[in-house]
Amino acid sequence: MEYKEAGVDIEAGNRLVEFIKPLAKSTAIPGVVTELGGFSGLFAPPWKEYNDPTLVACTDGVGTKLKVAFMAGKHHTVGIDLVAMNVNDLITVGAKPLFFLDYLATGKLEEEKALEVVKGIARGCREAGCALLGGETAEMPNFYPPGEYDLAGFAVGIVDRQAIIDGSRIQEGDKVLGMASSGLHSNGYSLVRKVIFEKEKLAVSSPLPWGKSVAQELLEPTRIYVTAVEALRKHNIDLRGLAHITGGGLLENPPRILPPNLTMELDPSQWEAPPIFPFIQEKGDVPTKEMFRTFNMGIGLVAVIPPHQASEALKILEKKGYRAWEIGKIVKGKREVKVWGVTH
Repeated sequence: MEYKEAGVDIEAGNRLVEFIKPLAKSTAIPGVVTELGGFSGLFAPPWKEYNDPTLVACTDGVGTKLKVAFMAGKHHTVGIDLVAMNVNDLITVGAKPLFFLDYLATGKLEEEKALEVVKGIARGCREAGCALLGGETAEMPNFYPPGEYDLAGFAVGIVDRQAIIDGSRIQEGDKVLGMASSGLHSNGYSLVRKVIFEKEKLAVSSPLPWGKSVAQELLEPTRIYVTAVEALRKHNIDLRGLAHITGGGLLENPPRILPPNLTMELDPSQWEAPPIFPFIQEKGDVPTKEMFRTFNMGIGLVAVIPPHQASEALKILEKKGYRAWEIGKIVKGKREVKVWGVTH
């Protein structure tokens, strides 16, 4: 017997690597030492640009948003999500993304589908300014349902030790800025799918009241905030804390950066949530507190800054194409988030 008879097509994998090579090359930045195809990817960090360089690493996936991609037969955006979920975590400590690696696992390798995924990954890397340094495509027969795959990503960045943002300098009276999300991003999809596909019996092609189809809304890629944070730092905005609003929503993520004696108060009347959120809440009869604990509710990244810099920061973000609002403040209390009209 040959390996192919057992369900693993080595030639297909080799062909895919050749297709991916120019995609990886399109993301190359200074520091990339090797081309795709070796056993490892080599990168020479710009050590001399930093006084006390510190590497930052993280890993994440796309979650059950992938199920929507399978249903819709659209695979060109989930790669952007994969990069975004990682680099948006990196930047919360002030790190500059350097390189990215991906892991794609499937039962049977479908070259065109896998290539679409990697095209999205490369696009996300270009937007984040980091290199697609390498990856792995694993073909594992009978391990995944036909037509399905899983994704994981790994990002490495760099920051000067003295410039690390860890929330320790957050003070009472600081302002909270919220940067608009592009929609659901990549969280809460198990609940979303239950409401839309099981309860409402909608199809991926079904129109939603605001003009998009279900597939268009649910597959909208996660916003990448790398250039937003870079712009704020370049203009000497004192970023005292940054929180990426992922799983756990607006209630669970900001406390991770708060000192133990401070509370973040948010006023939801100060920002505009995309229509998908009230739609999910109404159709699923989801309690408001559960919505804020599950979804980003229209805010993808939270920044805590001194009060006197709020106006300037909002103007900087607007110039960079990021919609943002002053959504709250820091007050005395315990390490938690309070949302007006929701938790108090």
